[in-house]
Amino acid sequence: MNSNSQFLSVIHGYIKQNIKVLLLFIVFALVFCIVFSLYDLEIEAIYYSIMLCTFIGLIYICINFINYYKKHIQLYKLQNEISISLENLPSPKTLMEEDYTNLILNLNKEYKTYISKSDIAKSDMIDYYTMWVHQIKTPISALKLLIQTSESEISSDLSSELFKIEQYVEMVLSYIRLGSNKNDFVLKEYDLDNIIRQAVRKYAPLFIRKKISLDFQPTNYKVLTDEKWLVFVIEQLLSNAIKYTNKGKISIYSLENKKLVIEDTGIGISKEDIPRIFDKGFTGYNGRTDKKATGLGLYLCKNILDKLSHKISIESEVGVKTKVILDLAMVNVNIE
Repeated sequence: MNSNSQFLSVIHGYIKQNIKVLLLFIVFALVFCIVFSLYDLEIEAIYYSIMLCTFIGLIYICINFINYYKKHIQLYKLQNEISISLENLPSPKTLMEEDYTNLILNLNKEYKTYISKSDIAKSDMIDYYTMWVHQIKTPISALKLLIQTSESEISSDLSSELFKIEQYVEMVLSYIRLGSNKNDFVLKEYDLDNIIRQAVRKYAPLFIRKKISLDFQPTNYKVLTDEKWLVFVIEQLLSNAIKYTNKGKISIYSLENKKLVIEDTGIGISKEDIPRIFDKGFTGYNGRTDKKATGLGLYLCKNILDKLSHKISIESEVGVKTKVILDLAMVNVNIE
């Protein structure tokens, strides 16, 4: 809102608030004139009285409006500070203002109590799920060891399903960490190719199992990022690429200005789904086909990359390919 429209808004508000007083003043002036005319007083005396009353009234209105405008400006500036502190709240001048001030103070007290209880509940929930994630890793490790020592024909299938369980557990832990108030980001300059290789090694068994080839062209880039979180993002993107690619290959290569591309020859994403692909819980047509999709993978990737000041975009053609582009040329750090 510019200054002119704001000033006009203040005038409108002042008139609306004091319209009854202004009308009452006009009524009194008319009564004053009628009484003077009934007593056959000089017309000059009536005019003089009206002008005198109008002059005094205008002085009062000007002073009152200035005070009204100053108070409005003070309250307007407080709008961005009121959530932090109520110390600068104007002192009430009337009983009605005092009632409103007490109401605001009581609401603020209740709000702080609610936020405190909510934070405690959230903290307890995060602690519980964090403990659960760490505890569930023990039986997963035990199962992995049993499968590795077994010579059963179904060992390969069991290993594949257990790998999926591990990934879901890691996703839960990442989701919890990302939503907590603790800063888990450590920014350093890393070798991007080393980060990519970590993710590729982890998913190598799935490449072999689905008979999908990998075309990895080294980027030779150094990027300012958080290694653990960027590895997680690339793992999620590789997981999606493998899941929705039944034949062909997955290519990893770079573009200029530190852009990383992960491209697959999978089923693709429909054009109408792409604008919402990063929304929490959105699975799109592919997700509705694959009933196990959670709609959290790309949502987590987008949130992580936003905090690292990296960017992500997706280009796709149904039945042909999907291309994910990561812009890792960080400009502004956005870690809260």
